[in-house]
Parts: sequence; structure tokens; C-alpha cells
Amino acid sequence: MPRLPQELPQTQTAIEFAERVHAGQHRGDGTSFILHPLEVGSLLYYAGAADYLVAAGVLHDVVEKADVSAAELRERFGPRVTSLVLAVSDDDRIVDYEPRKAALRRQVSGAGEDALVLFAADKLSKLRELRREAAADFGDSVTPGRVRKLRARRVRHYRRSLALLEERIPESPLVRELRDELNVLLRDRDLAAAL
Repeated sequence: MPRLPQELPQTQTAIEFAERVHAGQHRGDGTSFILHPLEVGSLLYYAGAADYLVAAGVLHDVVEKADVSAAELRERFGPRVTSLVLAVSDDDRIVDYEPRKAALRRQVSGAGEDALVLFAADKLSKLRELRREAAADFGDSVTPGRVRKLRARRVRHYRRSLALLEERIPESPLVRELRDELNVLLRDRDLAAAL
């Protein structure tokens, strides 16, 4: 993501904050965690989103993954960004995956167009991540059954998320990209075998 403080002052501040609070965190594949929020911000930026929405994209995981409170986020970035971050944050009181993701989709659905666009960018980034994981496992003789089950439930969530987004913001370029990415994943027999 370009660093353009004059054009995107809130995003620049969000990048600095997210880099600090996500420092030392890594994804399951060992990559630095911050790459995902930065990708979400980049997707929003290139889709033409306003500064506050790009900033929310960069910050979208700080409450869930970095133990930043909603109050701290509100104090630093204001109510608009905070409400967007909270709109795309899982309810950690719901333990089981399927009900938690269903609640998240309902929450996003009622939070307005900006939240839907942010959700689309997040799901697009996560689906690309899943595709890379499946491609990395392609050469393995057997993908462990547990890994396949976890991936399959993620794909179900992304399909349901796409259905919601196609219904609510069908003209969004992020929704079109999400649809294309999901179709590629599901049509590629080799990748599908790793799911």
C-alpha cells in the first residue's frame, strides 16, 4: 500500500498503529500477520475507498487479534472507524465456528454499505490466503483430514459471505473479484483436492 500521508492521513496513522500492535504476530504459515490487514487496506484503496474506510481495513483485526479495546480504538480513530472495525469482528462469546460466522454475516449485513465493502475486502484477502495454502499442499500425497475439514468450512463461510455481498452490493469490484477467486479455487481440481 502506498504511504501517502497527505492523501490518506488517517490510513497512515492506522498503518503505524497496526504495525505496532500486530508486531511479532504470525499467521499459520509463518508469514507476518500484518500482511493481511495491509492487503485489505490496499484492496480498499485500489477500489477507490475513502481514507476512513481504508484505515478501517488496516485496523479491522486489532480488536480480535491484538487485544485493542473498542474504547482505545474509538479514542485514537473515532467512532466511524471503530464502528466499521466492530462490524466485521467476530463475537468471541460464540464458541462454535458455524454459528459465530453466521452471526458475523448477520452483523455485517445490518451495518451498512461501508461495512459490506470492508467485509468483501477481508474475505477476498482470506480467500487468496486459502488458495495459497491449498497450492502449497498440492504436492503432498495426502492433506490431513482435519486440515481439509477446516478448509471446507472456511469455503462454506466464503460462499455464504459472497451470497450476502452479491445480494447487497452486487456492483462492487471487490465482490466481482471475490466471486472470480472463489470460482478459480473451486474449479481447479488440484487445489480442490487440498481443500
